[in-house]
Amino acid sequence: MHDNVLQVSDLVGGYSGRKPILHHLTFHVQPGEIIGLVGLNGAGKSTTIKHILGLLEPLQGEVKIQGKTRKQAKQGYHSSLGYIPETPLLYEQLTLWEHLELTAMAYQIGKKDLAERGKFLLDEFNMIKMKDWLPDSFSKGMKQKVMIMNAFLVRPSLYVIDEPFLGLDPRAIHSLLALLNEEKRRGAGIFMSTHILSTVESFCDRFILLHEGRILLHGTLADWRRQTGLTNCSLDEIFMKVTEVNRDEE
Repeated sequence: MHDNVLQVSDLVGGYSGRKPILHHLTFHVQPGEIIGLVGLNGAGKSTTIKHILGLLEPLQGEVKIQGKTRKQAKQGYHSSLGYIPETPLLYEQLTLWEHLELTAMAYQIGKKDLAERGKFLLDEFNMIKMKDWLPDSFSKGMKQKVMIMNAFLVRPSLYVIDEPFLGLDPRAIHSLLALLNEEKRRGAGIFMSTHILSTVESFCDRFILLHEGRILLHGTLADWRRQTGLTNCSLDEIFMKVTEVNRDEE
């Protein structure tokens, strides 16, 4: 029996066994929970995400989605996962709608569901008139919207999201947060890396502060305040003080 949609256990990871970037990370995401991953540049956030996506193999420990590692159930592992990258990656020869069609084929989404869900997402992100456009005519924000729409089309068990707010206008950010809340209510787990702490302070259920490849703080904002003694501070203020202290100690 597994209760967590994502379980990371004693993860040591990186690109080389001689010099790991991540040191013994253990955390989880439950169904219907939003976890915010925060840290300075170079803290290991992207490396953590690459291990969850299966792009890197753990040097030690394991990553499970829906109770199974990638080696135990490769197809089930990947079909349970929706990913929104920091940098949009689109096919130059495919229109916006053809990207959605490709995703629907990959995840075995029926034509009726594609039509209904696709139209809803185009409308939500103000992209109906761009339906048949090619990506070379899109702005950075439009490209990011296409990546977001592809992930929401799938409605996976776990969303992995890397810096989703870059390039988005305020209305698109509002739509993204509203849809994530909707998916949370449906029971999806959401694991999101972000630098915009003020936006996610009241949005995430728990936070993980990664610093130099180690978990420095983990829990709710109340937990962070208790762990640091900074009882009246915001998430952003705690982050600044804790990472500043650690920088001074180097």
